[in-house]
Amino acid sequence: MKEIVPLAKASDSAIFGSKAVGLGDAARKGLSVPPGVALSGPIVEAVASGEERAIERVAKSVRPLQAPLAVRSSAVDEDGAEASFAGQHLSLLNVPSAAEVSSAVREIWWSANSDSAITYRQRVGLFTRPSVGVVVQTLLDSDIAGVMFTQNPMNGADECVIEASWGLGEAVVAGLVIPDHYRIDRSGRVLERKPGRKKRAVRSLAGGGTVEEEVPPNLVEQLCLDDDQLAELHRLALRCEEVYGPARDIEWAFANGTLYLLQCRAVTRVGI
Repeated sequence: MKEIVPLAKASDSAIFGSKAVGLGDAARKGLSVPPGVALSGPIVEAVASGEERAIERVAKSVRPLQAPLAVRSSAVDEDGAEASFAGQHLSLLNVPSAAEVSSAVREIWWSANSDSAITYRQRVGLFTRPSVGVVVQTLLDSDIAGVMFTQNPMNGADECVIEASWGLGEAVVAGLVIPDHYRIDRSGRVLERKPGRKKRAVRSLAGGGTVEEEVPPNLVEQLCLDDDQLAELHRLALRCEEVYGPARDIEWAFANGTLYLLQCRAVTRVGI
């Protein structure tokens, strides 16, 4: 069994976790995803245990990726329709180099085995010890990013719902801003454009990690997506449903004029 593979070759969720396999599916179907590698649960646990050979293998495997890097959890039972684990497992953005990835992997393994994560697992009916895969990708220096649902998560309407803000998508995911809100029907017609209050943007720091920056006053309530970008996102939503099925929860980013898929998972069941 290969324990470290390029994302495009990650196809077994029992080994690499749902997030890695989902991104692998996207890459195999020609969707634009940042380059990266998938680390299996056993190699992640070996790194967390301090095994030097495992640490060296991981560093070697990620060295060809352009730094800085994003290091995210991909637990075997993560990102399902019953439980997404959003906010439970750590993601580390702007890891400066391959040499520092192993430390990030170790932190992610511990986050998945924390008291809060274990309590969440038990609440959703999962009582086994987690197998924690990890995804390592080139971190995009995104201009605009956010989340998108291919089905309205509030009322189940057959429409695309988009939330967007300046900078990295963490500003939206972590609730640091009131994001712009858009609704698009199945045909691509924009039903609603509602500006948010985007006072902060998450940006990468030169030496690693991220920082919250003040957004210029003229951009705080300015819509950050134009008609062309909304059309691109709508096409991405339809394509993701073709690849993965209906009711998708998507993380995306625009960087240097290109739209990238960062994550695609099932919309979590209401009440979880």
